[in-house]
Amino acid sequence: MKNAGLSYNSRKALMINIGESAGEEIANLISQMAAEIEELRRTKVSVTRIVPGAIAETREYIEEPV
Repeated sequence: MKNAGLSYNSRKALMINIGESAGEEIANLISQMAAEIEELRRTKVSVTRIVPGAIAETREYIEEPV
């Protein structure tokens, strides 16, 4: 499994430009989101429709004697 987090340089750039605590918080959030996305992709289930398209409305015609 590949590393889903930010690189050292990206984390460092965040901390320098917006502050250490805010940069660390954003970097951790991005890492958690990347891990969750990877988990969702790994556990994704394909859904096959049983009835294709919309269900057609059926009408019943009753003939009365004339």
